[in-house]
Amino acid sequence: MDALAGYGSEDSDIGEQPSPQLVKSKTATTTEPLDYDPTDAFGLGSLKPEQASTSQQALQASPEAPPSSSRPSKKSKRNSNAAAPSAPASTSNPSGPSSASSSTSTAVALAPQVIDNSSAAEALLLRPGDNTMHVNISYADMTAPQLGPENPFATRTLGAQQNTLTGHIESAAVSDFDFRNQQRTFHVYGYAKDPSLLHQSAEGSSSYVGDQYAASRFGGASAAEIRASNGSKAHRKKRNPKAGDAGILDGDGAYVGPWAKRAEDDDIATQLLGQDATVGPSQAELTAAQAKSDAREKDALLAAQARKTTSETEKITETSILHAKSMYDYQGRTYMHVPTDVDVNLSGEAGEQECFLPKTCIHTFKGHGKGVSTLKVFPKSGHLLLSASLDTTVKLWDVYHEGQCLRTFMGHGKAVRDVAFSNDGRRFLSAGYDRVVKLWDTETGACLDSFSNSATPYCVTFHPDEDKQHIFLTGMSDKKVHQWDINSHTITQEYTSHLGAVNSVTFVDGNRRFVTTSDDKTMRGWDYDIPVVIKYIADPTMHSMPAVTLSPTGKWLAAQSMDNQILTFAADGFKQNRKKVFKGHNVAGFACQVGFSPDGKFVSSGDGEGNVCFWDWKTTRLLKRLRGAHREAVISCAWLPHETSKVVTGSWDGEIKLWD
Repeated sequence: MDALAGYGSEDSDIGEQPSPQLVKSKTATTTEPLDYDPTDAFGLGSLKPEQASTSQQALQASPEAPPSSSRPSKKSKRNSNAAAPSAPASTSNPSGPSSASSSTSTAVALAPQVIDNSSAAEALLLRPGDNTMHVNISYADMTAPQLGPENPFATRTLGAQQNTLTGHIESAAVSDFDFRNQQRTFHVYGYAKDPSLLHQSAEGSSSYVGDQYAASRFGGASAAEIRASNGSKAHRKKRNPKAGDAGILDGDGAYVGPWAKRAEDDDIATQLLGQDATVGPSQAELTAAQAKSDAREKDALLAAQARKTTSETEKITETSILHAKSMYDYQGRTYMHVPTDVDVNLSGEAGEQECFLPKTCIHTFKGHGKGVSTLKVFPKSGHLLLSASLDTTVKLWDVYHEGQCLRTFMGHGKAVRDVAFSNDGRRFLSAGYDRVVKLWDTETGACLDSFSNSATPYCVTFHPDEDKQHIFLTGMSDKKVHQWDINSHTITQEYTSHLGAVNSVTFVDGNRRFVTTSDDKTMRGWDYDIPVVIKYIADPTMHSMPAVTLSPTGKWLAAQSMDNQILTFAADGFKQNRKKVFKGHNVAGFACQVGFSPDGKFVSSGDGEGNVCFWDWKTTRLLKRLRGAHREAVISCAWLPHETSKVVTGSWDGEIKLWD
């Protein structure tokens, strides 16, 4: 009643009468019949006529008067005027104020006010604030269209039987085997059983969907049934008629089991043509075809042996070419002799002079057919330059005189990745992608030894101590660091801890320790000859550092990071100095080597765009950029140890340039 109170009237402030009270009503001599039942607030008179008439008679027997209100509406006044003549006169109270007039009488309101609602449809109206509806309506009325007739084009009929919001669902049980079996049957043979008739026993073409002809030809059998019929026991017995006697182990009639060979297997014609060998190729033709097949197999075997012999021959043919006019000068000295006819003292201590930034290119070394992978200057004097290239060669260059190629070392089958001089420079190592490390004589160009492993060496370095020049370390693609002994030609130690290929090996702390970097984005410190990690450097923000260079003072490590930064680490405690970070270049994924000036005042590096950048070591400020120094990425950058401003750069464009 709370939700529907107030409807059917023009004033919404009318509420229920709280309790029976005395009201004043005027007497009238005429009575007008009502066209509705005031007690039928919900329009239920048509549903229960007997109950409604009984309630109406009881209502007429009892006095009724409209309740008073502070703000009566027009309809309330009309209802009050209509109901007043039907109420019988009651005994007046002489003590009350109503006894003063003979035209007034007293009535008691025993029922609360109800809505004047003569139609059941009006009872469905709700106010916006109502949350309860006191009328039960049928499903057909709820699904009936709001306006106009039903939509004849609707896909779902309003009022239809449904158990979900969008339709009707019937429960059905189909096993996973039946579903996959019928699906396979439909894809292979083009027909399947009607899903709605799976649980019915009716047979016929109408119970299948898809190709009805195929269904009738196969008798409606599923893929599993057809396969089972093809692989029956009779068929298997036909294929294996003679399994042998289980009681005989060797000899004729021995037990072979399911691996028994058919007699027809020896006849090629029977295999190709079945039991009827009268058609098809003759026996002579089959013999000729078999002979050609044997000839092809023999030729393939000979070709494989020839390739193996050629590869073995190439492995032992290391050679070198001398490009100089003579091996010796007029005093019988080779190019290994440190020149004394230059303006710089090449036998002095490196780093004594003050260094400056180079300005222009003064010479270009040309000779490599492909890109340069690394550059190494001759130890101490720096009068020779060694370059490794992707064209499988290593070249030795003269720096101070004519700037020509002195010797070319050939022996690798693939590109050369790294080279390393010994302390005296008379020998050097070269590591190639052919998984071989070769030891060369710098003066004669002879290959002294080769060291091979199943992995590819990515970096190579000699032990810096004078008494350990027969030891060298290689960072491998198999996540290990191998320690080789040249004298015994064996691996004396393996350092295993990295989770990716090892890119660099750098000795620090008086050559007692070394640092390795890897593709696993970590840096690890090791004690020499002890395969246990003593320092593990990793950070979520770190990237791979493929190139690491030790400063001239030996106190700092400069690492080229793949996030276009050069990071610095302390050589003694391996702690990163976060204040010394060099930015401003774009390496673009290249392992660009970092260079230090001999006095340690400047840091240099190439980038992926062919530029050369120089930073101040103290302030980490980018001082200069040689734009367009090379056509492709500058992969290596090295300072001459006794010069004030001479830098050698190598690029993937195959050129080596000297800057001053």
